[in-house]
Amino acid sequence: MTLYNFAKLLVRALMMFMFPIKTEGTENVPRSGAFILAVNHKSNLDPCVAAITCPRQLTFMAKAELFKNKLFGGLIRRLGAFPIKRGTGDMAAIKTAVKILSEERAMLIFPEGGRVRKGKPSQAKTGVVNIARHCDVPVIPLHIKNGYRFMRRVTAVYGEPITFDEYKDQRLSAEQTKALSDKVLETIYEL
Repeated sequence: MTLYNFAKLLVRALMMFMFPIKTEGTENVPRSGAFILAVNHKSNLDPCVAAITCPRQLTFMAKAELFKNKLFGGLIRRLGAFPIKRGTGDMAAIKTAVKILSEERAMLIFPEGGRVRKGKPSQAKTGVVNIARHCDVPVIPLHIKNGYRFMRRVTAVYGEPITFDEYKDQRLSAEQTKALSDKVLETIYEL
């Protein structure tokens, strides 16, 4: 058993005790091939819910600050996370993402770029759309609903794949890319 699968079993047992998790729409997750799992982000527990409900092993784009502690950083690296310096156009992280997707793997990205506090407006970053278009992979939207309150149900809803085939070989403006990114985020929240 891999470390990822062991951690998934352990986290699933803990999470299911604390927050019963209901999963819908996993038939929308491709069983093979690369894709980006685009998830809303309200809590540090969101990556855990995504990992235990997704039928595929995930890699994770995670903020660089999480890797400062060598022990924790080493652990999450072994579980498939890689760092991104947010707000900098981190080319090393983008190259890592492209490599992962070229290896036909699945990758989780938070389109909002970080946690969104309750009551704050949500803004989509353009990374999901740019990477998905560059690598020609679908985006699977995932909406994690409800708060993490002890013994209160959390629901993970997977939506239908979003593709950008109609924009293939087109050079999009920053405004067009932002509009597509907003549409991905809107799709997540509509699930």
